[in-house]
Amino acid sequence: MDNYEHSVFLDVKKCIGCTTCLRHCPTQAIRIKDGHAVINQGRCIDCGECIKTCPKKAKKAVCNKLSDLDSFKWKIALPAPTLYGQFENMENADYIIEGLIKLGFDDVVEVATAAEIVSAYTRLYLKDPSVKKPVISSACPVVMRLIALRFPSLTDNIMPMLPPMEIAAMMARDKAKKEHPELSDDDIGVCFISPCPAKASYVKNGFGSYKSKVDIVVSISDIYFELVNAMEHTENIRPISQSGKIGIGWASSGGESTALLNDSYLAADGIENVNHILDQIENDTIPPLEFIELNACTGGCVGGVLTMQNPFIAKAKLQTLRRYLPVSQNFLSKEQLQSIPEEFFFEDMPTYYPISRLSPSMSESMRMMAEIQELRKNLPGIDCGACGAPTCRAFAEDVVKGTASMRDCTILYRDELNKFLDNKGEADDCK
Repeated sequence: MDNYEHSVFLDVKKCIGCTTCLRHCPTQAIRIKDGHAVINQGRCIDCGECIKTCPKKAKKAVCNKLSDLDSFKWKIALPAPTLYGQFENMENADYIIEGLIKLGFDDVVEVATAAEIVSAYTRLYLKDPSVKKPVISSACPVVMRLIALRFPSLTDNIMPMLPPMEIAAMMARDKAKKEHPELSDDDIGVCFISPCPAKASYVKNGFGSYKSKVDIVVSISDIYFELVNAMEHTENIRPISQSGKIGIGWASSGGESTALLNDSYLAADGIENVNHILDQIENDTIPPLEFIELNACTGGCVGGVLTMQNPFIAKAKLQTLRRYLPVSQNFLSKEQLQSIPEEFFFEDMPTYYPISRLSPSMSESMRMMAEIQELRKNLPGIDCGACGAPTCRAFAEDVVKGTASMRDCTILYRDELNKFLDNKGEADDCK
């Protein structure tokens, strides 16, 4: 059973059952029942597409509040690289770091810094001849859940390395305990400032047997105005940012890939494009590549639904910020590059019920599939969504599973009604 705790929710009072979200959900997790949307939690990947497209703002992301850190003695902020592209006339990341300290954080550890370390170790990982190619990045939690639900055959292609957010959390905790030995693990509160709800779900659920080192996730949109105000009153900026072009480049699609310093890679963004690429990898119709970077959001993390800035404008702002930075500020020594630290790896993938599986029994699945194919022959095939399902195929599956009736198809019902009225008219004429 899928006990996944989600961060995308539906406000039924605002939903009018317009089917917009129905057409955009990449895993067909949404149905329209009783005049409003219903989200199948087992299929939802927290991508936020329904949040982006809902005209009534009935879908929302639920994250933590800054006040949730009040119970910790030592508070650490982990700003995502995307945060740096949200502000006007920002040519120095130090302003943002100082602003976060003004908000009450005791320390700031940049996720971009950890990203540069992950990039270095990814280059080392790709040199291992036993690694299955193409290697798929594990940085986007939406893509990881999508693979587990829809493309389980590709799990061996996933790079088993923790994302920069987790590496940054490790670094933050180690630094705090080293500088303040009196602190216990429970005294330290780590807050990730996120561009998307999937990160919040990742922290709630962990990944397989791995439990996140992050305590709370706050959205960029929630902290934005407080941070702007804090930055306006910040003076005597210290040169404390430790990120270079590589780390901040992770905010945009292609940033992770170009940091590998080779040409045998592919970078795709947008959930529909991600689905197409995964289909091609599974069907072995993709050219030989070493590495594949996939981002569910358009433009990469800059396109997350919890950001404030248009993703294309944010990308341009990041380009300006990166212009005067060194390539990296986190080069690893030869000794460090001998092997990847064991704590940087996750041991296992989460186990979910594949959404393509109709029944635990193979024979029952075959029977249901045959019935679905037979039903589809009688359906109009126009995928109008009026039945409450995104496609005629999905509707046929719902009927076979007993969650829908053939009478829910308004096209068929209309034809039956017209025949009934025609027959009734003929009968009346005979009288």
